[in-house]
Amino acid sequence: MLLQQNNIDILLQKMEEADVIVVGGAAGMSEAAGYSYYQTGELFNKHFRKFAEKYGIENLFYGFYHPFPTKEERWAYLATLYQKGVHELEAGQPYLDLEKLLKGKNYFIVTTNQDAQFSKVFPQDKVAPIQGDSRYFQCNDRCHDQVYFNKDMVEKMYENMEGTRIPTELIPTCPKCGGDMEPWVRSYVFLEGTAYRTELKKYNEFLIKNKDKKVLFLELGVGKMTPMFIKEPFWNMTYHWPDAYYITINPNDAILPVELMDKGLAIHEDIAQVLKTAVKEQEKRAGNIE
Repeated sequence: MLLQQNNIDILLQKMEEADVIVVGGAAGMSEAAGYSYYQTGELFNKHFRKFAEKYGIENLFYGFYHPFPTKEERWAYLATLYQKGVHELEAGQPYLDLEKLLKGKNYFIVTTNQDAQFSKVFPQDKVAPIQGDSRYFQCNDRCHDQVYFNKDMVEKMYENMEGTRIPTELIPTCPKCGGDMEPWVRSYVFLEGTAYRTELKKYNEFLIKNKDKKVLFLELGVGKMTPMFIKEPFWNMTYHWPDAYYITINPNDAILPVELMDKGLAIHEDIAQVLKTAVKEQEKRAGNIE
């Protein structure tokens, strides 16, 4: 493993040299921002203690899949998750630092995150949330091809919650069939309709348009849970595209295949610290600070 300063130098050099930067962001990016979905973090301790005490839930991820006894209790949890963990949550510092590093670049971001952190910072035409977006609901039965922005519904549920329940009449229902609604995120009932195809189309068109250029694939916080969406495609494209280079930043799962040893770099460091240091170094080189 190279020393961190060498890592920063190579990262900035490759970003500067690239004609195109394709960013792949996953759970580790929000983890680096302090928004932990798989650990008992600050967000969970601040807003979900009553759910932890009553149901034994240990983190946001387990809470999402917990078999609540009633719909009223499940939606109370989801309303809290989306009110405090999505709509009201400010963009984390790693996302703001990434924005600075990408300024003036030709870039696109593909993400498996559903927390809308990328969308809080970057233009929507530059971001493809290919695993859904927690800011939207869909029909559980997929009776029609539409997703619904849920901010008002979530806020109303949250404001009228009593303990760990919401009033029955506030449970989201489909405006077409009257059945249950579900978060528009990857699940057994995930709606792969127009909204989903639109996100994939944006991403694929960007790749096709730029595949013959000097491309940097920058992977941030992608683990081993779903490598087929970002990690493995990035490896494949880097291997086959003659002018592509791959950089992965992850304290635990920065994996560089032997086939990419001459076309890639694995940075086994904290994502937040790497991006913060890269921004400072970039500003220093630009003469903006001493």
